[in-house]
Amino acid sequence: MRAVEVKSFGAPEVLMIGELPDPVPGPGEVVVDVSAADVMFLDGRLRSGWGQDFFPVEPPYVPGGAVAGVVSAVGAGVDPGWVGKRVATKTAASGIGGGLPIGGYAEKALAHADSLDELPAGLDFVRAAALVHDGRTALAVAERAELRPGQWVLITAAGGGLGTLLIQLARAAGSRVIAAARGAAKLELARRLGADVVLDYEEPGWADRVLESVGGDGVDVVLDGAGGRFGSAALGTLTRGGRFIGYGNSAGGFADSSAEGATAQGVTVTSLMELTRADIDWSGLGRTALAEAAADRLEVVVGQTFPLDAAAAAHTAIEGRTALGRTILTV
Repeated sequence: MRAVEVKSFGAPEVLMIGELPDPVPGPGEVVVDVSAADVMFLDGRLRSGWGQDFFPVEPPYVPGGAVAGVVSAVGAGVDPGWVGKRVATKTAASGIGGGLPIGGYAEKALAHADSLDELPAGLDFVRAAALVHDGRTALAVAERAELRPGQWVLITAAGGGLGTLLIQLARAAGSRVIAAARGAAKLELARRLGADVVLDYEEPGWADRVLESVGGDGVDVVLDGAGGRFGSAALGTLTRGGRFIGYGNSAGGFADSSAEGATAQGVTVTSLMELTRADIDWSGLGRTALAEAAADRLEVVVGQTFPLDAAAAAHTAIEGRTALGRTILTV
């Protein structure tokens, strides 16, 4: 099979396509003939050599933790009725709150049978792959945030795959949305999806304009997908008693949201690790996300797709901050 490998840590150019042996399913596993593979911001960080304490990947390896395609083979103990079904799934090595996001940038990928979600009629592989991680995470974040009508919700990294879903979920809950992102294209997208206010967080004083937008009292909820200095600034826009959920670090590191400082403000802080360790029906949320997308109640924004042999270009687009929504490799 054709597959993309990280031959050594470095820039996107270290991603090389070549031939590898077809995977063989073990007990409880299946082989998926991949039609679409998700490309995460994390994939690029790991490719560069970052995060060895948390994700001990060693070159050469095949990146990618989520795929959509058709089951072509099953291992021992797996219902053979899965063969021929259209599915979306994390790869066998990947997992919620653990595992390694590897194995997906290939014509064939291994997955655990209990992680398979059969695709609803009408849902294509590209949108399905984009929802494997973001769909369930967006629903979990929205539920934890306890979004309510009339609340002001600030969403950072609002032009990304997860941010675009959260804008829609917040609007569906009746909340008012302030979307913060980088550049005119992402802000235009956020406004189209229903954001009431859009702000470029590369412009000085953007957090002050958040407060101005809500009359100076602060927002009720911050959903932070950016982290770093943007997430820290967003934390300062919360009203007393507000809620902060930090699930992303696209700006470099998670926001500085120390428990002591948050308690002093009466703010409830939930980190990504707390969210992933919570008692959440991740499988059920994944199926719900797919069903909502299939029924056109949830728009899945895939801003760019690349063929498998252009994985380096996909990483370059994400790292250059030009990508809108989700980025997908097609096979």
